[in-house]
Amino acid sequence: MGGLRALAKPFVGSGPTGAAVRTRLKHLTPEDEKVLELVGAHLGSLASKDLKTRCADGQEHSADAWAVRKRELTAVSSSRWAGSITKATHDQWALARRCQSAHIHSLVVGISTIGHRLSLPVGETGSKRAPGGYRSRQEWHAKARRLHVLEDRLATEQADRDAGIVHVTRGGKRLALTRHHLKAAQLTEDQWRQRWEAERWFLQADGESGKRYGNETIRVSPDGEVSIRLPAPLADLANAQHGRYVLAARVAFLHRGPEWSDRVEANRAVAYRIHLDVARGRWYLTASWQYQPTSTIPLQAALAEGVIGVDTNADHLAAWRLDAYGNPIGSPRRFFYDLSGPRDHRDAQVRHALSRLLNWAKTCGVKAIAVEDLDFGAEKTREKHGRKKRFRQLISGMPTGRLRARLTSMADHTGIAIIAVDPAYTSRWGAQHWQKPLTGKNRKTTRHDAAAVAIGRRAQGHPIRRRTAPPPAHRSDEQGHRTAQARPGALGREGTRPRIPGPRTRSVGAGCGANAGDQNAQHRSGRSAEHEFWQQDSLPLSP
Repeated sequence: MGGLRALAKPFVGSGPTGAAVRTRLKHLTPEDEKVLELVGAHLGSLASKDLKTRCADGQEHSADAWAVRKRELTAVSSSRWAGSITKATHDQWALARRCQSAHIHSLVVGISTIGHRLSLPVGETGSKRAPGGYRSRQEWHAKARRLHVLEDRLATEQADRDAGIVHVTRGGKRLALTRHHLKAAQLTEDQWRQRWEAERWFLQADGESGKRYGNETIRVSPDGEVSIRLPAPLADLANAQHGRYVLAARVAFLHRGPEWSDRVEANRAVAYRIHLDVARGRWYLTASWQYQPTSTIPLQAALAEGVIGVDTNADHLAAWRLDAYGNPIGSPRRFFYDLSGPRDHRDAQVRHALSRLLNWAKTCGVKAIAVEDLDFGAEKTREKHGRKKRFRQLISGMPTGRLRARLTSMADHTGIAIIAVDPAYTSRWGAQHWQKPLTGKNRKTTRHDAAAVAIGRRAQGHPIRRRTAPPPAHRSDEQGHRTAQARPGALGREGTRPRIPGPRTRSVGAGCGANAGDQNAQHRSGRSAEHEFWQQDSLPLSP
């Protein structure tokens, strides 16, 4: 056990700090769509110029420079539009810096791995903790060339980071590269151009507490009326007072509708974003707001009614319910999802699987769900797993971060706590100690089901290893130790058997006990306990 790493303690995940709901803008007139396109294109061009200015400033940027940028944008839009644009620019620049640091870290890891494998003889086998040498001289030379490529990339990225240079593509790098592969994407140039322009539009406004309905720029009344404050160059398109344009569409939020309505009527801040789905030809309105996270309940209180252990896999969630003592109850449950297809489809599949999991937890009366605190950011590199392309694709497709964030957010309103545990050795030890005992004629327990049991027991503070079953009757004491898991603080949990005197207990030594002195009381041959006299006859000498 000395080679195993230390395990982190389980903890209750904190609740969400905000919410976002989306609805469709239906029954828009052609004039409404034209106004939205003009406003989005105008503000999008301002956002592109502001991002260019911010990237040029690099690390020399200051609050004074921010104020100068905002004043320049105010003259061609409004003060509130300028504030939303500059804030979005800073968020995008900060995100690019974080991605740059993550890329540098991956390059450092890849260079270290390749350098280690190149230093080993060709064909040397590795271990579970360190890879071995490359298989052939050809692969060794190919990896030596790749090492120089990665070192050049690392030097370039580090120089950009030191200079404060980031590379950002408004509209998305993937969509920009699609322009060179229109046939593979099954798009025409006009279709691609429409998507590219729509992605670069800017139609979002931050909320303001104390203002009417929580937002002065994009305002949504409690009855669903949507109005927009037009930028200064487009003020002649207004159809309402104070340079505003009222859309013909009426909106209603089905999800979290009462919560949104309470905030709007109390004039609390609500941010809005309007965007166009070019593929479907539909306009959508997204409302979002922030609030103070709810205080997490203590770990022991969450585990009072047991726990459901959940093992995350590439195509399903394996779950098993455990009682308060760590014993599996009932049969395992599996919640499948399909992560192929577009992003919206994958997100919907994850939400549907989590909804079924939470509904089952409420039916069981369990107040806690245990999941692994997984992060495959450093485990899916090309250099770490080498030829295992399918394995890299497998762990890259597992929605670990998105699933945990979704689960925490969805469980917040159900009263179910999410407990994160250390993922080390759960699959291995679960299969070792629980897969075979939980498999029967009518139930086939998979490795993932056994891992769910291990995750649940680790959240409860119990060891994953099962207790040894008692020996069969009449070979030792007929009533041996139970296999049920006692609480860690129970008295006598690991104690010995009670010393009950008697002839059939091993705790009584030779010549001891209640009937030890009375040999006649023993059922033995030649003693008075026999009911008849018996004597050995002499053997006959002949047949």
